Amino acid sequence: MFNRFQSLIRDYFGFSHKESRGFIVLIFLTLLCLLIPFVYRYGASQKPADTSAVDQRKLDSLVALMQAEEARQPRFSDRSDKEKTTAERFSEPKLFNFDPNTISVASWQQLGLPKWMAERIEKYRSKGGQFRKKEDLLRIYDFPSDLYEQLEPYITLKESSPSGPFGKDRSSTAKSYNNEPYKPTERPAYAERPTKPALQPFDINTADTAQLIALKGIGATLAGRIVKFRDALGGFVSTDQFRDIYGLDSLALTELQTFGKIRSAVRKIPVNTASADELDRHPFLSRRQAQIIVTYREQHGAYTSAESLKPIRILDAKTIEKIAPYLEF
Repeated sequence: MFNRFQSLIRDYFGFSHKESRGFIVLIFLTLLCLLIPFVYRYGASQKPADTSAVDQRKLDSLVALMQAEEARQPRFSDRSDKEKTTAERFSEPKLFNFDPNTISVASWQQLGLPKWMAERIEKYRSKGGQFRKKEDLLRIYDFPSDLYEQLEPYITLKESSPSGPFGKDRSSTAKSYNNEPYKPTERPAYAERPTKPALQPFDINTADTAQLIALKGIGATLAGRIVKFRDALGGFVSTDQFRDIYGLDSLALTELQTFGKIRSAVRKIPVNTASADELDRHPFLSRRQAQIIVTYREQHGAYTSAESLKPIRILDAKTIEKIAPYLEF
């Protein structure tokens, strides 16, 4: 029977004697693998042996002891504030009115922020960052939006009141000047202060830190950060990219969008000749993405447009849209 089956296989497939034997062994192993799940299910369906009565009594006694011990211990929710430890009381969020420009790290923790987040906000303020609107808190990296909604009614920002010359109210200054009655038609005879020249829009892709520092809300540190981010990109292609700059609050963002104009072209990367290291230097690409772009190019040929990047699964549509203006095909 076996020899006849072997001859059939050899004649049908054109196998040699050894090949037909190997084919039969392969069929046998395949059938065995298919039967294993059925054998396992049959064995698993057998009911396990019942626990003896002695073991059951031991288990019941252990459960009774655990329940009695649990009943003797007071629940956490039933403990009064005096019975709680200092760490437990401190970890509970306590809401109160606060100014985000002056609040300490410990007070941030009392409001429910983790210590690392409170220290990040303190570092942001130490570098000259300020919160001018409540929404500026959300510009802190990883600040939880649900916690902001909870804290928003308690945020109080100090507003500078308008004052006249010498730091006094204009109404009091208007009453007298040099102990003489002040007339509405006359002007005080003090020297006029030189006025600063009005700011003019400039090319953000060629601007230096001095031009950026002249804007409101931008100091030396933030100006250097803007230039560094711009140079890493190769230039800005849209003013919406200003939002990606870390530490830019609402005032600085408004100033930058008002005076920072895009008038010169960006620096492009020749994607068909660039190495993985050159692509990896761009902020929009990771090291792995850069390596896969080069590998895919070597296997399938040069890229002709941004559309030819879409078959690369590691690059989603958003990444391709962001990096396309910086690639030269």
